[in-house]
Amino acid sequence: MRPIAYILLVFYVVISCRPAKPVVTQRTPARPARPVAAKPAPAKPAPTKSPTPKSTQPAVVAIDTLGPEEPPMYITPAPPKREFRAVWIATIDNLDWPSKKGLPVAQQQKEIVDMFDKYQQMGINAVVVQIRAAADAFYAKSSEPWSEWLTGRQGLAPEPFYDPMEFMIDEAHQRGIEFHAWFNLDRATFSKYSSVAPTNISNLKPQWMLKYGGKKLFNLGLPDVRSYIAGLVANVVREYDVDGIHFDDYFYPYAEPGQVLNDDSTYKANFNGMKKGDWRRDNVNKLVVELRDSIRENKPWVKFGISPFGIWKNQANDPDGSATNGGQSYYENYADSRKWVREGLIDYIVPQVYFSSGFSRVRYKTLVDWWVRNCSIGNCQLYIGHAVYRVGKGSERDPSWWRPSEFPDQMRYNRQQPKVQGSVFFSARNLRMNPMAICDSLQNNFYRHTALVPTMPWLDSIPPLPPHNLKAAITAEGIEVFWEKSKEASDGDEANNYLVYRFEGRRPAIRINDPRYIVARCIGESTTRFVDKTADPKKKYTYVVTALDRLQNESSEVRVRVQ
Repeated sequence: MRPIAYILLVFYVVISCRPAKPVVTQRTPARPARPVAAKPAPAKPAPTKSPTPKSTQPAVVAIDTLGPEEPPMYITPAPPKREFRAVWIATIDNLDWPSKKGLPVAQQQKEIVDMFDKYQQMGINAVVVQIRAAADAFYAKSSEPWSEWLTGRQGLAPEPFYDPMEFMIDEAHQRGIEFHAWFNLDRATFSKYSSVAPTNISNLKPQWMLKYGGKKLFNLGLPDVRSYIAGLVANVVREYDVDGIHFDDYFYPYAEPGQVLNDDSTYKANFNGMKKGDWRRDNVNKLVVELRDSIRENKPWVKFGISPFGIWKNQANDPDGSATNGGQSYYENYADSRKWVREGLIDYIVPQVYFSSGFSRVRYKTLVDWWVRNCSIGNCQLYIGHAVYRVGKGSERDPSWWRPSEFPDQMRYNRQQPKVQGSVFFSARNLRMNPMAICDSLQNNFYRHTALVPTMPWLDSIPPLPPHNLKAAITAEGIEVFWEKSKEASDGDEANNYLVYRFEGRRPAIRINDPRYIVARCIGESTTRFVDKTADPKKKYTYVVTALDRLQNESSEVRVRVQ
């Protein structure tokens, strides 16, 4: 942990970015949304804002850079400037948030604010929040009933009324964090003990349901079911300023002893000459395509990602599979995840590599290597899903999780693979427990320096225009850098963030690919001033400012010299 004096210094930098006018936290889409064929779900009553905990976040994300113990020029390799750094926040059964059913609204919101504050300090740049856990909703503009894990009873609205997803999106964006809306698509009910509203789809459309393992599941072999799910996603994309849409590994259910998924009648009516396993995989593939199309039709810049079980196939079943001996998503969930990657059906994939480096049946490095090889073509980025819940919980079968070096070794191995562009941690509750000090390892080592999310040129390849009229002035508070906001780019996008770099010396080398020189990230299109209170009045500096658009494409730089 760093000394208290250093923490105070960081706080001093945080408060120094001044908006020229109130900060814009709601990012307006650059292109008008077009309707899809699916009929929009009827909206719940328009939310009226309840008293909420006011965010104390300033318009700048303070960057831990060029601390007093560091030289102005680095001799070590630069850390990644672009890396996806995310956390899964599960709402099912109150796993991560809210901490329990029926919490007062103010407490629900405080938990989110505290969580997002912590993630910003850690260097996290994205959250993946489960907003549909079992044919329910953690958002107001939905045809499905409110979640029981929010209010205590499915269908009961929060009181005082507010829109949880809208609140979370605003809080995330104020901190420069992306918001990915995570849907579960297979469950209509969670268990026989769950609260189920009369308006739950399992009651409205019982012919769509399959009973399995004490749950009611959607029959993905029915075209109407697939269109219904795609319509729910399209509605969220239209109505909310989400950065991504995310699905987990639950397509067809994992096998349970003594249970049979009885979709024979649907198969006989729709199989088109395919074997049953191939037919189920085709149903999933059709759903993935329909989901992608529903997103692209509404907001082409919204990302689409899936997190399947880590093993596609074992080599024993297919020479193209991995050298592993474990469950296989291709056969168990009927998820042909390699096909999605190769055909560019999704924008990113997060295989759940929830294994240690020493587990003989499925070694972490072996499985990561397989994904690296199979993500070498196509427009699909590879992020790795990490099992934070296993850190520090070794067993005789897998003692490697007892090793303090296991998690850092996984992170280091990821960074040795150029195709691995980030990590997602499961889950928020386990990360908060900080097993074996992994949060400290992230904050003080791996995520010490800021990182932008990777660009996706197939979604947006046009950078914003740079800011203009950059100036600097020496004031009593420090060196004030100010500029005029960027003009609209050729694709209609405007800048919504600015990065400020500082380079020391009379003729310094300008290295904007090195995040260690970033001293501030000014959030909001109108946040166009920064006061550098850590500058030494006896030294010469060059300040560089660039603009970012909503997909974090970066503009060319503008420079100003001081002293």
